[in-house]
Amino acid sequence: MSGADGPTRIERERRAQIIAAAVSLVAEHGYAAASLARIADAAGVVKGTVVYHFNTKDAVLTAAYQHVLTALVTHVGEHVDASPPPERPEAYVRAMIGYLADHPDHARTMVQAGLAAANNGASRHERQERWRPLAGLLSEARGDDRGPGRDERTLAILAGGMIDAVVDEFLEDPTFDTGSAASEIVEMVGSRLGADS
Repeated sequence: MSGADGPTRIERERRAQIIAAAVSLVAEHGYAAASLARIADAAGVVKGTVVYHFNTKDAVLTAAYQHVLTALVTHVGEHVDASPPPERPEAYVRAMIGYLADHPDHARTMVQAGLAAANNGASRHERQERWRPLAGLLSEARGDDRGPGRDERTLAILAGGMIDAVVDEFLEDPTFDTGSAASEIVEMVGSRLGADS
């Protein structure tokens, strides 16, 4: 049972074990195939243990997606924060592609989550969460303190699409050179920033 101050260490470890199994299962077989029973089997626990921690399949899959997203955002944020403002868009692109190439199960889980969101009609707010951080970095790199304008929004959406395409190609062909692809994106974004300055 959970203690008065929250889950015990063992409960946190078991929850992490279930989330890791769900990420692997979704990455390999997709959201639809990730039943509570299959998640339990992949985690090496009984179904009741999964239900104890998450109640429903959707709760497990939401936790798996949040785990992956948090890890990605933390990684990218660390790289961006360690860079001076003019270099932050480059740090963002390279960290995003690098992380997803280094963690293909996380990339596949995000793809599956995106497909599920599209099937359920992702909200405009969710789409803005995709482009707004990079648009802010682009605005910062330009030295524009008014915040992201239309040009930064367009450039962020285009760069996001290119990042997605690079990661998708890598997932299909692990020999694809993501580092070179990241350099191409950085060069395109940089040339556009320079042209608009």
